[in-house]
Amino acid sequence: MKTNFKIFFLFPFYFLLIGLNKSFGQDLHFSQFFNNPLLTNPANTGFIPDADYRLGASYRNQYSNIMSVPYKTMSIYGDAQVFRDRIETGWMGLGGVILRDVAGSGSLTSTKIYGSIAYHQMLGESSLLTAGFNVGWANKRIDQSKLTFPDQFDGQFFDATLPTSVQLLNNSVSYFDMQVGINYAYFPTQDIYINAGYSIHHVNRPKETFFGDGNASRLDMRHIGFINGIIKVNSQVIINPAAFYTRMATSSELTAGMSAAYNLSGHGAKQVIGGLFYRYNDAIIPMIGLEINHMRFTFSYDVTTSSLKNYNHSFGADEFNLLYKGYYNTFNGNRQQTLCPVF
Repeated sequence: MKTNFKIFFLFPFYFLLIGLNKSFGQDLHFSQFFNNPLLTNPANTGFIPDADYRLGASYRNQYSNIMSVPYKTMSIYGDAQVFRDRIETGWMGLGGVILRDVAGSGSLTSTKIYGSIAYHQMLGESSLLTAGFNVGWANKRIDQSKLTFPDQFDGQFFDATLPTSVQLLNNSVSYFDMQVGINYAYFPTQDIYINAGYSIHHVNRPKETFFGDGNASRLDMRHIGFINGIIKVNSQVIINPAAFYTRMATSSELTAGMSAAYNLSGHGAKQVIGGLFYRYNDAIIPMIGLEINHMRFTFSYDVTTSSLKNYNHSFGADEFNLLYKGYYNTFNGNRQQTLCPVF
């Protein structure tokens, strides 16, 4: 019991070390990756098969039952299709996203603001190729007065009054960041839509450290690939299989699953949503939701399946997403209004 208690007690500090040394960790992420398109791939900017513009917000609360200050991640984004009346077989996408995360007793806070642009080109009548990029500003800061370190452990507890050899020269660091990506979509019939994409994040490999320039470490490039489909089974059911893979340095993540929307009204104005996803060697992720008049709300929960379940009792993270899709008053352009199955 004594050994287990120490592991549990040291658990928050372990995650703090990951945050301080991001070159060996992963970026912030959401289980509902499909509801955070601009964070997944900048080529998704204006890539809206069933609408003209969209606005979204997400909130994720993680490890609330094992950390005194859990991970809290929030994002807000918006994007739209533009210049459809000026480009005969394509259009541009413009958008932006704000991402904020607070983690651990040291209040490790990340704030990122990006602007995105993409170009979408039709290839015949049934496929689409997209390329895009985003640029932005990122900041991380920490409150060192709230931290304790391994050399302040007296054998039973951490004592903040004990001296420590760890000295942070900076409590805040800011840098320029850039991402690039491509997408391809294929829609052979009105009832089938498939698309896949690949993106590289931190292309410029910015420096990120709290220990001064002498020990500066550069962020590793993060690679993300995804594939998803929209398949209309009948007038009442549309299914959405999806898979997501990312790798950054030695860390990787694979998530796959499927969701389905059931039509509750004649024209799809009301839909009930359910889904199930699995993050390899980490968690099962059930999802439920409701859509009313283009406003979609979804909730998911990470049920931990890794060895961490011995400490968090399988209570991983809860995640909320709000998404609104809309249409312009008039349709400018000569392509189809909708490129994917709808009710």
